[in-house]
Amino acid sequence: MSNIINKYSKIITQNLHLPGAKAMLYATGMKEEHFNNPFIGIASAGYEGNPCNMHLNNLAKLVKFNMLNENLIGFIFNTIGVSDGISMGTPGMRYSLPSRDVIADSIETISNAQAYDGIISIMGCDKNMPGSIMAMARLNRPGIMIYGGTIKSGKYLNKKLDVASAFEALGEKFANKIDDKTYNGIIKNACPGSGACGGMYTANTMASASEALGMSLPYSASYVANSSGKQIECINAAKNIKYLLLHDIKPSNIITKKSLENAVTVLISLGGSTNAVLHIIAIAKSANINFTIADFQRISNKTPYLGNFRPSGKYLMEDIHNIGGIPSLMKTLLQYGLIHDECLTVTGKTVKENLCDVKPIPKNQNIIFPFENPIKKNGHIQILYGNISPKGSVAKITGHEGNFFSGKAHVFDNEDNMIDAVKNKLIKKGSVIVIRYCGPKGGPGMPEMLKATAAVIGAGLGNSVALITDGRFSGGTHGFVVGHITPEAQEGGLISLLKDGDQITIDAINNSLNVDLTEQEIENRKKTWIKPEIKIKKGILRKYINNVSSASNGCVTDVF
Repeated sequence: MSNIINKYSKIITQNLHLPGAKAMLYATGMKEEHFNNPFIGIASAGYEGNPCNMHLNNLAKLVKFNMLNENLIGFIFNTIGVSDGISMGTPGMRYSLPSRDVIADSIETISNAQAYDGIISIMGCDKNMPGSIMAMARLNRPGIMIYGGTIKSGKYLNKKLDVASAFEALGEKFANKIDDKTYNGIIKNACPGSGACGGMYTANTMASASEALGMSLPYSASYVANSSGKQIECINAAKNIKYLLLHDIKPSNIITKKSLENAVTVLISLGGSTNAVLHIIAIAKSANINFTIADFQRISNKTPYLGNFRPSGKYLMEDIHNIGGIPSLMKTLLQYGLIHDECLTVTGKTVKENLCDVKPIPKNQNIIFPFENPIKKNGHIQILYGNISPKGSVAKITGHEGNFFSGKAHVFDNEDNMIDAVKNKLIKKGSVIVIRYCGPKGGPGMPEMLKATAAVIGAGLGNSVALITDGRFSGGTHGFVVGHITPEAQEGGLISLLKDGDQITIDAINNSLNVDLTEQEIENRKKTWIKPEIKIKKGILRKYINNVSSASNGCVTDVF
């Protein structure tokens, strides 16, 4: 046990040559007896403009209030967030993925600059969580991530709703399946209050993965926002960060190759978002651990898909909490030998110790399927290679779409043109829709395309077309989709050379993505291809273009 738990803050508080620093700390309300106490940075992604984040500052205050009981000094600071649901389908979506690295950079910056001894982050929407854990891994001082919690389900015409219901309603409207009254009724009732999107979209995927990783307290992922359980979690966080300080338990003790495998096993069993591929790889890089898309495929090969959650299933995150949450799922996975139980967690205990008194997922429920009768015998995340994606792409194959699709390409250079084609009923059954120049550099920012895929689903084309892109998909996406194609179009990847009518084959059994073109034809097309100018010439997106790695390397901006 370490006797020095203020090893960073003492640089300021115990230095006789820094009277100005002490004077400013007195101004914050600190008293003389506080100067020997550890400083804990409380990073909140709270802001008013998004239901995922609008309650987080109140949770941060609750965490801070309970710090003094542990003789800790909590300082709340804010980092940014981007609402994917609000920015989806607009130029603003370009900023979503870059925001992850801005969050990491900002938490690293203030924690180092202000000499905080530990970090508790309170995060809502999906880029917030990996961003904060990336920062904790870089800082390598005690840290805990608190998930703001999932939203409650909406309801309209006796149908359970979430945000994806609103996006899919647009396609239903295009197809004249619903009238304006129903369309507006769905929109008004889809999101009833605070909390992150309710299905197994990226927020709940990353919350589940973070808990399985050991960086969040048990049940953090499944508590509903503003529930009494979420408040108790915030109270307990102060006690747990004190324990981590006393025992010098750092992210490097928790984030390991095996704990990353636990995180991926859990998210694959749940049917989680393909965005997790980017985020887990980025967290691994921040922790100096070699973890690649090949590891995702290896784990997916042996992990059954069990979670009956939206978007492709029936249930929402609030439903799994009622049957034991992530701990009960992990106990079930442990019984089948799929979890490393020796991994340390932010409770200060191992996974085995955390799960000691936890019961496995109960039988006689339809939320988590039994191992003997899974939704799919292996994982839904499949890494595809081929002439279109020689450095990898990510498919979301849940079992509802089939494992093979071959069709003629219908090529678009942006999402809006594809949406117009759906609206005007120009997309033919059997087509492989191609949306390109949407990658990390070409987007820029690798925007999500829930608007595009939801329009396809809502128009009734979900089972009869496929969609491939060098961009990425929202966790709310379902259907036969392949994203993260690398190299991207902006970098001259083969996706940039595709034409309408090319025969494209997606094979999720042999993990391949190919276009039926001869090498000579490909070479001929390369000779006539002209690299487009970048879309953004200044600001953060220009910096992102200059620094971002490929999707297969996690789209990180600090290490490659």
